[in-house]
Amino acid sequence: MLTQHYETAMRSLGLKATQFTLLQALSHTGEVSQGRLGEILAIDSTTLTRTLAIMERRGWMVSRSGEDRRERLVSLSKAGRVEYKRALPHWEKVQQELRARFGDKRWNELLNLTNQVAAEVTI
Repeated sequence: MLTQHYETAMRSLGLKATQFTLLQALSHTGEVSQGRLGEILAIDSTTLTRTLAIMERRGWMVSRSGEDRRERLVSLSKAGRVEYKRALPHWEKVQQELRARFGDKRWNELLNLTNQVAAEVTI
């Protein structure tokens, strides 16, 4: 349900929530291997590869081979940074609405629980 809420907010931009998440992650990590990006976000390889291909076609990210030819390094392009900055206010608005709806205490509990679940599942 939360994902659908974000999807609705991003729809007018022509952006999926997963694409925004990747834009956001890449804006924080800089250049990173596709494998590491998948680990950070707990996204399966197939979904990540498909979403990154769409983003690369749109010019939002660039990729190159690493030292090991099997390694693929990805980073935001200039257009990707622009897209992230364009979408960020929409994401922040949803965050503010949800925080107001849940209240600060419950919102923080939700974030903490989400982080705990993610940590347990990835172990």
